[in-house]
Amino acid sequence: MANDPTRHTLPGSERTAMPGARAVSDVLPDERIEVSVRVRATRGAQGLAEGGVLDDKLPGQRQYLSREQYATRHGADSRDLEKVAAFAKAHQLAVVESDGARRTVVLSGTASAMSAAFGVTLHQFEHDGGTYRGRTGSISVPSDMADVIEGVFGLDNRPQASPHFRILDAVALAKDHIASASFTPPQLAALYQFPTGLDGSGQCIGIIELGGGFKPADIKTYFAGLKLAVPSVRAISIDGAPNHPTNSNSADGEVMLDIEVAAALAPKATIAVYFAPNTDKGFLDAITTAVHDSVNKPSVISISWGSAESTWTGQVMTQFDQAFQAAAAMGVTVCCAAGDSGSADGVADGNPHVDFPASSPFALGCGGTKLTASAKAISAEVVWNENTTSSATGGGVSGFFAQPSYQAQAHVPPIAGGSKTGRGVPDVAGDADPNSGYRVRVDGQNLVIGGTSAVAPLWAGLVALMNQKLAKPVGYLNPLIYGSLAGKGLFNDVVQGNNGAYSAGPGWDACTGWGSPKGSMLLQALEG
Repeated sequence: MANDPTRHTLPGSERTAMPGARAVSDVLPDERIEVSVRVRATRGAQGLAEGGVLDDKLPGQRQYLSREQYATRHGADSRDLEKVAAFAKAHQLAVVESDGARRTVVLSGTASAMSAAFGVTLHQFEHDGGTYRGRTGSISVPSDMADVIEGVFGLDNRPQASPHFRILDAVALAKDHIASASFTPPQLAALYQFPTGLDGSGQCIGIIELGGGFKPADIKTYFAGLKLAVPSVRAISIDGAPNHPTNSNSADGEVMLDIEVAAALAPKATIAVYFAPNTDKGFLDAITTAVHDSVNKPSVISISWGSAESTWTGQVMTQFDQAFQAAAAMGVTVCCAAGDSGSADGVADGNPHVDFPASSPFALGCGGTKLTASAKAISAEVVWNENTTSSATGGGVSGFFAQPSYQAQAHVPPIAGGSKTGRGVPDVAGDADPNSGYRVRVDGQNLVIGGTSAVAPLWAGLVALMNQKLAKPVGYLNPLIYGSLAGKGLFNDVVQGNNGAYSAGPGWDACTGWGSPKGSMLLQALEG
């Protein structure tokens, strides 16, 4: 169908098989499949620069849109939603959901109907880690839908992302690291000078999870140990994914780390946990749901899952980025872990790679450090790098996203092997080395966990505290920390260490960004 003039190929939809995977059979023609179709924004809608939310303006000078205002101005046009419904009917597909704010239409149908509608051939693939339903090549739609449909997600259900956490091994635990070299989240809040007298009241922290679950009994025990009130934690199912705790060696470690860090820093904030399948569709649906959630209304979102840009399609990176732009317009900060496998980000081709979604210019990319403290003060902080390929902070330069204007003076290095540069990652940092990790409770066990997974909820907790104090939420922080707030001493500048291809140095670098937070000073600067 690639040369069919009656059809349009969706840009960035090209897919290749997972490394080492091979097609072993066709998908059964009557297998039921659901896809999420992303529709263009309303024609004539003004750019997201309205209200100055993308500029170097203090939060109090910005004019954020409410979720309702955003849906009206930038959501999908009802006529476009009707066109997608008509397209679905013509191809024997059913409309399961149609959401103008999220610009998403969920369609259901058989594999044969999906293949005909979107011009793909679906196979069952086998690889070392299991099997998945997949496709190779591009997705196409009828030419009269070319301007309406921007992306289609869910035809391929391979595992898309990995959690970015590292558990301190049993040998280190036996050496009493829990007591000697690790920290509770409140201890880190003190070391990073988080503002006092604030508890996150009136705020909601959204957390995206692609597996695992939490047990309320663990949360009660953990917060009793910290002498804090038990937080309000809500589990929200996306695409049928449940809160499904199993054991401490699973993704439960990610879920509990995220919840316990964020809630211990902002104990009166509501924690909304969005559980979704680990696919590009599930991940995107979770993000758009959290961003546009008019019930829980998160003012900051923490994302600790990701993978190298090379594992994503262009269409999904573009749609994530658009969702983060929507968050910026509504004053929602999005904190993303920068990865735990050094500058290679888990890709074994000898080249640097950067982790997505942290590489989106509209995400606050969170890198990792190793922290040493004595007498309730930081005595040393260096780049986290236990092992360059398996236990070190991610960071580097995007090969997909152009360098944003706010990084023009940040001296982002060129992409390896050339003169072109792109979006530099991370923006900020915090303690991530499991040897100086976070004391948490997972499935009845007390563990020490590190990884940039811990840094995203650390920053989300700080943002929730600042949002409680500020007249308007922090929102899109990046233009400020690279602009008028740069050089104001608001960060602990990390100048020692490397993550493989990149080294730390004064100012911004591709290991720890601007550094770890001096929370109270950052709040004062944002207050103006």
